[in-house]
Amino acid sequence: MPCDEVDVPYIFKRLMRLPYNGDIMTTAKIKLYTDGACSQNPGPGGWAFVMILKDSAGEQQEQELLRGSGGEKLTTNNRMELSAVIQALIAYQEKIQPRYADCPVTLHTDSQYVQQGISSWIKKWKLNGWKTAGREPVKNQDLWQQLDALASQISLEWMWVKGHAGNRYNELCDTLAVEAAKKAK
Repeated sequence: MPCDEVDVPYIFKRLMRLPYNGDIMTTAKIKLYTDGACSQNPGPGGWAFVMILKDSAGEQQEQELLRGSGGEKLTTNNRMELSAVIQALIAYQEKIQPRYADCPVTLHTDSQYVQQGISSWIKKWKLNGWKTAGREPVKNQDLWQQLDALASQISLEWMWVKGHAGNRYNELCDTLAVEAAKKAK
């Protein structure tokens, strides 16, 4: 997974040192944006993520911490949406969480499939032995199981954002995912 790492901004380091009853208090939040793309379905596809530092007190501008993207020659859009989230969570755990575990994390996706799947459907799938309500095997079970394992290790808030609606970081992820899909051909 190619990732372009950005130095942790000074403001983030400063926010993490604010004392509160002898513990670390922070006004910082981590925002993860993800997107997947597929030029045909199935066909060449790409995924991307961007991690943002947000000062929830509003004293500083949002700053990009990390981004990543990748692709596959033959895949589907849903697999790329799931892969984007999985890769974002892996990168978060490896590069951001060890130093800033106390910051709340919100994951933004424009995929109803991902947001509904992880927030609602997955509970029944697991109870039903990874079968849908129609007793069919869950599609992309391998990725859902990987996502479930990762998400269970992180306290996450899941947010759906409307795609192609002017959200700066969602649009950036879309651009990166489309570029990754083109490279995967």
